[in-house]
Amino acid sequence: MLLLQILGTMILFSSSIGASASGDAESGESLTLICSGCHGVDGNSPMGTFPNIAGQNHEYLLKQLRDIKSGARVAAMMTGILDNLDDQQLKDIAAFYSQQEGKIGQTDPELVSLGESIYRAGIKRKQVAACAACHSPNGSGNGPAGFPSLSGQWPEYTASQLKAFRSGQRSNDGDSRMMRITSMDLSDREIEAIASYLSGLY
Repeated sequence: MLLLQILGTMILFSSSIGASASGDAESGESLTLICSGCHGVDGNSPMGTFPNIAGQNHEYLLKQLRDIKSGARVAAMMTGILDNLDDQQLKDIAAFYSQQEGKIGQTDPELVSLGESIYRAGIKRKQVAACAACHSPNGSGNGPAGFPSLSGQWPEYTASQLKAFRSGQRSNDGDSRMMRITSMDLSDREIEAIASYLSGLY
């Protein structure tokens, strides 16, 4: 009987540690009222200015929340919103949005061929790596590595972020400078093609 009680306590303890490490989606939902104006009730943004975050992987969401709160990533519309939230609450918010279902958008037929080519094969003459290598062939990203899902993202938002990385305005891609290096030689049309392709990718 004592052994069973000890095992039960260990299971409960390990479960609580797991919930704390990954976040509690139910608690996270209660914190997202202020977020819904820009990102939608379920993380599907109503306009291309703001990113769709429904279904985004937890690790990536958590990193962005932490970076925005610390100032490592500048997001003018979110200034001050996260200031009073602790790290557990950021985990909870990330958990909520990561469990929501994203939606697929439309692809511009005039850009789809170029966008698909860059996404899947890169641009050899410019030494631009294939996006699919990190973000997966279907755009679902790589959760354990913290690489974001890009499938169904608003093209306006994707284009704005690629241009921000290209100019150095956004620089929270780590010491490897992976996104800044990848985007530095992309033309505006190439960026628009990638962004449009990703909007309809699933």
